[in-house]
Amino acid sequence: MRRRVPLVVTEAVLSLARNFLHLWTELVRRYAWPVVVISAVATIACALYVAGNFAFNTSPSNMFSEDLPFRRLEEKLNAAFPHDQDTITVVIEGPSPGLADDAGDRLADGLRQRPELFRGVFDLQGNPFFRRNGLLYLDVDDLHELSDRLIEAQPFIDALWRDPSLRGLFGLLSLAIDVAIEEPDKAVVDISPILNEIAAVVEAQADGSAKSVSWRRLMSGSDEEGVYRRFLQLQITPDYGRFRAAEPALEAIRSMAAELGFDGDRGYRVRLTGDEALKDEELQSVSLGTGMAGLLSLVSVMGLLLLCFRSPRLLAASLFTLIAGLVWTAGFAVAAVGPVNLISVAFAVLFIGLSVDFGIHFSLRYRESKEAGSDHGTALEGAVKGVGGAIALSAVAAAIGFYSFLPTDYIGLAELGLIAGTGMIIAMFASFTVLPAFITILEPRLRKPVPWVAFVRFNLADWIQRHYQLILGMAVVLALASLALAPLAHFDFDPLNLRDRDSESVSTLLELMEDDPTIAYSITVLARDLPSAVELADRMDVLENVHSTRTLADFVPKNQDEKLDVIANLALFLEPTFVDEQVAPPDESEQVIAFRSFQDKLQRLAAQGESPMATAAARLRGAFTSVMRQRVGNPDAFQELSDRLLGGLSGRLHSLRETLAAEAVTLDSLPAQLRDRWIANDGRARVEIYPNRDVAASRALLRSFVESVQAIAPEAAGAPVIILEAGKAVMSAFLEAAGIAVVLIALMLAVVFRRAADTVIVFVPLLLAALLTVAASVLIGIPFNFANVIVLPLLFGLGVAGSLHLVVREAKTGDDSEMMSTSTPRAVLFSALTTIASFGSLAMSQHPGTSGMGVLLTVSISLTLVCTIVVLPALMVVARKIRRSNGGV
Repeated sequence: MRRRVPLVVTEAVLSLARNFLHLWTELVRRYAWPVVVISAVATIACALYVAGNFAFNTSPSNMFSEDLPFRRLEEKLNAAFPHDQDTITVVIEGPSPGLADDAGDRLADGLRQRPELFRGVFDLQGNPFFRRNGLLYLDVDDLHELSDRLIEAQPFIDALWRDPSLRGLFGLLSLAIDVAIEEPDKAVVDISPILNEIAAVVEAQADGSAKSVSWRRLMSGSDEEGVYRRFLQLQITPDYGRFRAAEPALEAIRSMAAELGFDGDRGYRVRLTGDEALKDEELQSVSLGTGMAGLLSLVSVMGLLLLCFRSPRLLAASLFTLIAGLVWTAGFAVAAVGPVNLISVAFAVLFIGLSVDFGIHFSLRYRESKEAGSDHGTALEGAVKGVGGAIALSAVAAAIGFYSFLPTDYIGLAELGLIAGTGMIIAMFASFTVLPAFITILEPRLRKPVPWVAFVRFNLADWIQRHYQLILGMAVVLALASLALAPLAHFDFDPLNLRDRDSESVSTLLELMEDDPTIAYSITVLARDLPSAVELADRMDVLENVHSTRTLADFVPKNQDEKLDVIANLALFLEPTFVDEQVAPPDESEQVIAFRSFQDKLQRLAAQGESPMATAAARLRGAFTSVMRQRVGNPDAFQELSDRLLGGLSGRLHSLRETLAAEAVTLDSLPAQLRDRWIANDGRARVEIYPNRDVAASRALLRSFVESVQAIAPEAAGAPVIILEAGKAVMSAFLEAAGIAVVLIALMLAVVFRRAADTVIVFVPLLLAALLTVAASVLIGIPFNFANVIVLPLLFGLGVAGSLHLVVREAKTGDDSEMMSTSTPRAVLFSALTTIASFGSLAMSQHPGTSGMGVLLTVSISLTLVCTIVVLPALMVVARKIRRSNGGV
């Protein structure tokens, strides 16, 4: 029989704590019913308070201290340009560019009628100023080419202006076909492009797909088939009285688009992105993800507790204690912090996974005493004296792990630390108050010992005793391998990667970034005035990392005199066209006659050989035949054909007429709505600087771009600056929190264990688990990010708990095998399993940030469990052998 080795501790402190806890628990046992009733009333009241006041703060930048330089720069920029706040970007696509333009006009007009929701509608593409002067923004060569095409097409434009119907279109094309047939050797206008365009549309109608004639492409001669998008930028009035402040505005946009018929069946796509849309969908993603995770966590923890306790009454007591503590912690969060952020919202799942540990250790020690024949009062006393001190130390260690983020500038994690750290104290209080009171009322009947796995009770301890050298050798190898992998670990600084890529707002932004990767990564600098802004832009343009810059001056076209001459010449040919009066619209019979006549012309042209026009004519005639067959079962087929072919024509003709009235553009003539977005009220001017590479793909490129701009303009702001500086703040917070956690926990252990070796024994498995966690992040491809960076400081706070319980119990039993046969190893195991199950539920969230945090926390706690159950006992064997070889006990 091995001699028992008393743990060297500050006995007076622990004795005082044990005596206080014993007196407190005895008081709770005597007044169990009042304690339970008061706890229930407090829980209900707190739940009502939380339900009425719970809110989210979804702003990523608000997760950092306002004292950080990049936050101050951001606030200055927001104050200078308030139009950039509370914005939604509407992205409109249509069956053709012209129809998308028309849809944008109609939607913008409708939204302007809702000033209670939309403070401003910024429609650059639809602004009358740019509609009138749009040709001035073309290159000179492109303008000459367009002018030549439009002059050549003047007869067609004239005919379609006078009769913009199927009758007018088919009649015009019939005349062109007559010329091509009767005078084939003469130079004629090649109508094959328009015949092919119409054929593609008619074929789409026959197939049931959405497509319309692009009159803009036909007029400009462009061969590009790319998607044309119309953008509206809306400044909304958020309703902060609602859980989702932007929901009324978002729903109003979607509802209006549906009422106007801009849906997928008609070939339209209206999507929402921008700051408020991103926030709203992230709020939905996070709230749904954490809600489901919380429910899954609770269910899985209940199952594990039932398996652990084998007693429904102990399960009920622990569950009531858990729920009460969770609600009290939520009440504290609302009262002390206010709106929770995208990270601190995870406190509920963390609380479930961690606080239940205290109940497991208390309940299993209570059961152990009951199984030994003790009565209820004696069993409660045994539980408190046996694990009360360790539970208190575990709670303090866990709180230290959370509180370590409080002094940092990372407000997002600091708030989580405050809530969860205080939650640990609340959980400890509930475990010593609510739990014993509930157990007293229920008084579980525990006489039959719970079967335990023989391997864990005896064989594992014996195996560790025999192979401790192998275990420690493997631990050293794993530590060295992890150190080798550690340099490959990296931090993902881009908050966009923490969002749900399947959500509409994010997927839309990513699609826009495919066309222009720099769209979301421009840097903004405020210059003293516009001349200073232009000078600064010129200096930025020569930088290797800069693709282009923009100031308000860039909205004044170059070479205006030459361009105005071209437009004036174009007007000489086209203006008389738009003076003609339009004929009365035809009835259906007139359109049918024109259609049949056109079909005959197509048949004649198709018989002329294999020229491009003949081939196009044959294709179009075949497509018409298919559509006409459909007319038997669909009386509206002919009207649908008219809408598809001519739906965007009228708007394009009117736009063309507007462009003929272009005037010289000056800074003073630019629209006020545009000037307000580039010149602040105090005269300061904005400079936008765009990178020449996809800086989102590489942190090195991002840093190079930001630093090169900051070298010239130190007060640069914008997304790249925020990403880079926020990343630095996070890393600084991580190192600061890790240092605080390690130092404070080491001091706590030094107070408890007066022998340095005991502190080392507790810490070594945790250091190994930390190294393995870093290596695992590399192997499974999950980088550290703004959300999961909490894992390593938290690991020390949580990992100490299991080690403490084992070390304390081993000291009391004096024998590893005897210690492994007690309830302590099982409590450590199930505590870890419940924590893993709880954190693992976060991994099921559809929100990538929450999911990634859950995965890494699960991996970390799993590795900590292995190190605690296997490596820690091996170290304890070595420590005991060293003490004996030195003549100790």
